[in-house]
Amino acid sequence: MKKKYTKILIVDDEPDILEILQYNLNAEGYQVKTAKNGKQAINLANDWMPHLVLLDVMMPEMDGIEACEELRKNKNLDNLIIIFLSARGEDFSQVAGLEAGADDYITKPIKPKVLISKIKAILRRLKNSDEKNPLIVVGELIINKEEYLVIYKGKEILLPRKEFKLLSLLASKPKKVFEREKILEKVWGSEVIVGDRTIDVHIRKLREKFGSQRFKTIKGVGYKYVI
Repeated sequence: MKKKYTKILIVDDEPDILEILQYNLNAEGYQVKTAKNGKQAINLANDWMPHLVLLDVMMPEMDGIEACEELRKNKNLDNLIIIFLSARGEDFSQVAGLEAGADDYITKPIKPKVLISKIKAILRRLKNSDEKNPLIVVGELIINKEEYLVIYKGKEILLPRKEFKLLSLLASKPKKVFEREKILEKVWGSEVIVGDRTIDVHIRKLREKFGSQRFKTIKGVGYKYVI
């Protein structure tokens, strides 16, 4: 995806942050728009259809968690990447963001060069994520990576981007144990630093949708998909 065609929406209630991030992203060649709260973000996203949203957590009227949940309900934004901007470094903020459907998070104060590097890494992985065989069929599970489609027991199941990638990875080689480091590299990328609980949060959400018996924890090692 070329920069000039990549649309980024920045959502924050602090004018200084909006101005700094917009300036730096514009300088990199991205299309950028801004919003001051969650409600504005939802209205703008529905109309403008951005590729990526930088979303603050603590905002008036509608906070980032609520806004993220609303954005994930819009089927027209299935491929939207959401990165949380959080002034808090606690596990609660990070886990709550992932639970709401975020792809990643970065803590404030934000260093523009670090943020730009993260955005580039994410977009680069998306560009290179297509594989020769887009179809995975494992028992009652069907995954079509080209159409971003998951069917389980005859029913279509909608998944956020990171859950989709994690499921696709584990189901690509049933019974194989994927180490946590390998999962982080394949799903989140080695250039992106995420918390230790990130994988656990996403596995828990997959278990809720496909059944706990499908995902086995290998203590101290990682996870595997069980037929």
